[in-house]
Amino acid sequence: MTRNQGRHRFSRRTKLTAGIAGLALTTGLAVAISTTGDQGTAQADGADKSLFVDITKQGRNVKAPKPENDATTGTFTVDCGRNENGHFNPDNFIAQPGVRNGAQHLHDYVGNVSTDADSTNESLLEADTTCKNGDKSTYFWPVVRIDRENEDEEPGQPGNAEVECPDVKRKLRSVPRQAKGEVDRNLQQMKEQIAEANDKLKNIDVDDPGAVNNTVLKPLRDKRATSIGRIVEAIDRVGQRPRGLQRLAPCTVKDGDAKDVKVAEAEKEAEADAPEKGDGKSQSDENELPGNEGEIQRPEVVDLTFRGSPTGKVTPMPQFLRVLYGDAKVSTNGPKNARDSWTCTGFEDKVLMNKYPICPQGSKVKRIHDFASCWDGKNTDSANHRDHIVYADQNGKCPRGFKAVPQLRISLTYNIPRDVQQNGQYAVDAFPEEEHNPLSDHDDFANVMSDEIMQRVVNCINTGKKCSE
Repeated sequence: MTRNQGRHRFSRRTKLTAGIAGLALTTGLAVAISTTGDQGTAQADGADKSLFVDITKQGRNVKAPKPENDATTGTFTVDCGRNENGHFNPDNFIAQPGVRNGAQHLHDYVGNVSTDADSTNESLLEADTTCKNGDKSTYFWPVVRIDRENEDEEPGQPGNAEVECPDVKRKLRSVPRQAKGEVDRNLQQMKEQIAEANDKLKNIDVDDPGAVNNTVLKPLRDKRATSIGRIVEAIDRVGQRPRGLQRLAPCTVKDGDAKDVKVAEAEKEAEADAPEKGDGKSQSDENELPGNEGEIQRPEVVDLTFRGSPTGKVTPMPQFLRVLYGDAKVSTNGPKNARDSWTCTGFEDKVLMNKYPICPQGSKVKRIHDFASCWDGKNTDSANHRDHIVYADQNGKCPRGFKAVPQLRISLTYNIPRDVQQNGQYAVDAFPEEEHNPLSDHDDFANVMSDEIMQRVVNCINTGKKCSE
């Protein structure tokens, strides 16, 4: 089923959970299984329509520093995909390490596949990546959603429902070489189990919670439990010890609409089947994101490009350098660290706004995030996550004692229908108090490139080449 590929419906969708939520993983597996596969439901009123403006009526405000004779003009682009593997969670290990749902809004990830609240330098270094060149850095930003009022799908229609399960592979911190074959076989079996469950959905009434649970979710739970047990055993067999285990989130069935009472009954039935959990809360509850509602829009284009300095050569970033862009709490902290991020394709070198753009026909909504690039030469992080790396001045010059490193620009292009733009029906996820203020747009980056990749980045930029990996 491809109807909702890349787009998660949050409200006005059925959420039926199986007892798999209570599956306790046995000891010996160096993994962390989180609840990020099921994002749950949320409530929101959307952004204020006064925050949407016609970009063609805005004056030009983009002015690049004039390059000096020894400016570095090369670029290095990393292809890390568009989050095709559906890596979402409401965590931020940089700003709020160890805090689940610390962001209170959903992040879209590319690069490192293990990023969550518990990420450490070591766990990131050991994990896999979506980047084609092996860059294990983590790049993440709040999702954009469309929320069309009164746009409901008919419940129970064939093809509307689909099974969604947490991505187990994404949460494997590392797999010992000796266990890789067995782990890969079981991961493939889990994919086939989901496909089989989706086939079963075609032949039942998805408005009947009992049928969904008994025919689809409970058998799937049991099969996944067996596969996960085999993964645990394979890794335990070679002596790999865990850092700390968490229970697996439930698989769910998502549908266009449903009767709330039936959904609630189905969830109670599923929770009754599951073993006791320590805090008495369902894992899906932890994914409720008040204030953020609608269909997630996967970017049509994700461009990750490192650029040079208008005043001279750049030096390598240190591994594990953390860099923040923008300010997620601009209403509390003020506009000092906030950045104008919004534009339309064809306007990138003319207009950047702190409002949601309404683009002309044929143009697409775009976010541009230019990160700070003047490093203090010593620290990979600081107490406020900003003092160790700052922005150059209006002429592109770094402050005294700071040195230029490759500047990361993340550009995100979205194919948002023009009527949605005109009706003010799209918005960026945000803390509830921000009320989807577009000025609260932000981005996060942690450099986990190998020294070899970083050296290629620097050499490409400093020699004026345009490289892509």
